[in-house]
Amino acid sequence: MNAPFESPRSDSMDATLAADIAAVAAIPMVAPILRVIADVTGMRFVCVARVTEDSWAACAVLDRIKVGIKPGDPLDVTTTLCRKVRTQQAPVVINHASLDPEYCDHPTPKLYNIESYLSFPLYRADGSYFGSLCAIDPLPRTVSDPAILRTMSMFAQLISLQIDGEKRHAGARTPVQHERETAELREQFIAVLGHDVRTPLASIVTGAELLRRMALAPESMQVVERIGRSAGQVAARIDDVLDFTRGRMGGEMAVERRASGQLRAELYQVIAELQSAHAERSVQARIEVPVPVMCDSRRLAQLLANLLKNALVHGAPDQPVDVLAFADEARFVLSVTNRGPAIPDDEQVRLFQPFRRGARKRPGEGLGLGLYIAAEIARSHGGRLDVHSDEESTCFTFTMPTASGAG
Repeated sequence: MNAPFESPRSDSMDATLAADIAAVAAIPMVAPILRVIADVTGMRFVCVARVTEDSWAACAVLDRIKVGIKPGDPLDVTTTLCRKVRTQQAPVVINHASLDPEYCDHPTPKLYNIESYLSFPLYRADGSYFGSLCAIDPLPRTVSDPAILRTMSMFAQLISLQIDGEKRHAGARTPVQHERETAELREQFIAVLGHDVRTPLASIVTGAELLRRMALAPESMQVVERIGRSAGQVAARIDDVLDFTRGRMGGEMAVERRASGQLRAELYQVIAELQSAHAERSVQARIEVPVPVMCDSRRLAQLLANLLKNALVHGAPDQPVDVLAFADEARFVLSVTNRGPAIPDDEQVRLFQPFRRGARKRPGEGLGLGLYIAAEIARSHGGRLDVHSDEESTCFTFTMPTASGAG
């Protein structure tokens, strides 16, 4: 796409704008929010913009169509629809600009070659206007769906809540009031992602599965397979964001521990699924669980899936990945080992932090929450997740007490 985003640039950035960009960059949820918006809506340029009466500047950007705008880059605010969002302090939603009675002759969609547009206002802690959370695409998208609008509204509220976070704590509201507001927003956010987004996704997955059973032409079947894979990827990312939100906004990771005699079978199922998705890779597994383990077997399967995906992505492609697990009366141990370059020491100390995808990240790799969630699952089971990496291999090891060992 040859986008006409020619923005005026200056060698020095206004100190206030620089502070605003830094404030947005300090919010860990912003980057994954932009990715989820792109995945859910299909819109390929998403950003947080600082908007004043006479200026527009990007603060955070996800650019999948090579528009070329980066954090700090300005646009002429008079040419943007974000100015209308600021003036009306209400969202602007466009599915298909060239067919929209209000926007078919509007200069902005024509200037920037956009057909779909979605923008919600953002506010500072004191209630003053900050800017907008917006998404655009040169192709038409159905963004007026109520579930999408509720999701965008909740994302905008979540970002607004964290802008000027320190100022918010020092403001007039008491810590109890702030905690209550955060808890209410957390529950709303989880409800929106858990129902309003996952429900239509489930319909897409079910529809794709039904189409797979039909006698379709090979080209059509390839499209159906892509739809199913994409919907599954979005659902997995939403699950990761839900787990992160529960942990970081005052909740806890849901764990239901019971004596499981099916853990071995569930772990092998994870390996089989990932081996099928990475048919070119070799996974060698030995799992010996002769005693029941007091655990949430679904969560331990998730932990293994996150570790194994990480190993398949980052390990040497011509070398096998080893999965070992055993249990006795004292402890349960699960390890995943891949060959390849060592993880640098400065990366190792941050591996289990959220949204840390490392210098070796690859396009489409995910939100950078896999290892963080794996570590949280370990912690919720009273165990720990460790990593050892050298020039020969990298090994993640999860250790937890069994029921007798937990005493």
